[in-house]
Amino acid sequence: MNISKFIVVLSVSLFSINISAQTTQEDEEKLSLNSGTIDNQFEYVITKSNNYQEYKVVKKNWLYSLKAHTLDSLKAVQKNLLDTQAIVDKQAEEITSLKESLSDTQNTLEQTNLEKDSMSLFGFPMSKSGYNVLMWSIIGGLLALLLLFIFKFKSSNAITKNANKALADIEEEFEEHRKRALEREQKVRRQLQDELNKQKNNN
Repeated sequence: MNISKFIVVLSVSLFSINISAQTTQEDEEKLSLNSGTIDNQFEYVITKSNNYQEYKVVKKNWLYSLKAHTLDSLKAVQKNLLDTQAIVDKQAEEITSLKESLSDTQNTLEQTNLEKDSMSLFGFPMSKSGYNVLMWSIIGGLLALLLLFIFKFKSSNAITKNANKALADIEEEFEEHRKRALEREQKVRRQLQDELNKQKNNN
């Protein structure tokens, strides 16, 4: 390896080490015990603590601060959970109320449809289909009765006409019979009168 390549490699290595050190320093500067997340605060305590063999020596006030911040975070989380639970309970009540309202609406709709599809006949509720069947049955029955009446009327009218014709024939025959009887009676009277006259003349 010549000297120029060695210088280039050395320069690049130093530049990388410098950038890494700056990044680490910036990360450490971002860490704080009084701000940021609990994870960052723990990281701050771990980073800033002194090393003793495999142990970390931590300042008491840091631990107290970390404890207080942790408890505050837990309280905030608990408050958020309670608020969320309250919202969930309220929404559950609203859902229950909406379900009851929906059930009432469905019952009202079913009742309305039932009333719309039913009618009252002589105070008794009936479905429209049943009402229509009953009405058409009544109409059919009345029509059948009308046809039967017309048939009976025509039949009775024909019988009446035949009876009247027979009566007229009988009256005509009776009149002829009466005339013949009257003629016979008159003939018999004349004959009787003639006999009386003969008897009177003979005496």
